[in-house]
Amino acid sequence: MSIGQRPPYELLEHTADAGIVAHGATLAEAFCHAAEGMYSLMVEPESVKERECRQVVVSAEDSEGLLTAWLLELLFLTETEEMVFRRFAIDELGPRELRGRAFGELLDLSRHRTGVGVKAVTRHLLEVAQEDGGYRVRVLFDI
Repeated sequence: MSIGQRPPYELLEHTADAGIVAHGATLAEAFCHAAEGMYSLMVEPESVKERECRQVVVSAEDSEGLLTAWLLELLFLTETEEMVFRRFAIDELGPRELRGRAFGELLDLSRHRTGVGVKAVTRHLLEVAQEDGGYRVRVLFDI
């Protein structure tokens, strides 16, 4: 199956955790799909409107670290600002820095159908890999 035929992300079942495998033609696209997958665990994506944008800048030593930092920073915005996101864009992705944007709105429990609470991004079974002319990332979350 080629990259274009795969879903952007797939949910993984794991003991006491939740996870996703995300795909993309580029590493940046795979990272965006990983964020989409993470938020799909927390809130129904179709219920989230793109009313606000948050800038995200993170740095790390490698691709796995950047993926973890990206997702943790998004969770931080959810925890501190009560934001939920639907769409993501990465403007720059270098070997040690990521600059991106997240589009969403304030959590409204009367409108947003919520799922599980993601507490943290783990490094357990974390993977960033090239595959079939694109990229695959796997990440597990503490819920």
